[in-house]
Amino acid sequence: MEAALTRILTPKQSQNILKEVETSKAEGRPYVITFVGVNGVGKSTSLSKVCRYLMHHGHRVLITACDTFRSGAVEQLRVHATRLGADLYEQGYAKDPASVAMAGVRHAKDKGYDVVLIDTAGRMQDNEPLMRALAKLVNLNRPDKVLFVGEALVGNDSVDQLQKFNQAMIDFAGVAEPRTIDGVMLTKFDTIDDKVGAAVSMVYTTGQPVVFVGVGQTYTDIRHLNVKSLVRALLR
Repeated sequence: MEAALTRILTPKQSQNILKEVETSKAEGRPYVITFVGVNGVGKSTSLSKVCRYLMHHGHRVLITACDTFRSGAVEQLRVHATRLGADLYEQGYAKDPASVAMAGVRHAKDKGYDVVLIDTAGRMQDNEPLMRALAKLVNLNRPDKVLFVGEALVGNDSVDQLQKFNQAMIDFAGVAEPRTIDGVMLTKFDTIDDKVGAAVSMVYTTGQPVVFVGVGQTYTDIRHLNVKSLVRALLR
């Protein structure tokens, strides 16, 4: 059992984002990560933790506000950016998120940023208009990484959300080779007990790894998934 769980949770490919950023820099372009997920899972906070992590490792990061739907979303991101000392690209509200993302990436390339972090509107997985808009944003901009942010606390509900997000991005892509979710960031990983199995289910169901876990409220509370520790917790 231990060997099987370890095999499921161990990424099939390297998840060294810092190395991937360096590769993009060598190619003369910014590395782009898009954060997606349902409402209220802490997407903006999770993005901010990743921002701090990348800045701590010496990278210039541009946060791009593509939640042009929810009132206050841009202001919330601006607060995070100010606290982090990061730059924010935004065009306000009622704009096409895909176009804002494209303009943000273009701005980042022109100004020599290393990484672009794209925030998107939270949406329920069954909201077809918003899922179409997300598929358009992702497939038009082709980010290096699409991270699904989910709550560890909700257990298998996160698995259902992830599956439906992935399927919607395929169904509404409008291209021959649609971009889908590349990895998972689990929030509230410090508060779970028996629901730790959600991490296994999400990885097993989609084949995509848990890239980061959030383990607290501050910007520094971000970790890579420790596979050995998680397997021990599951087998206790």
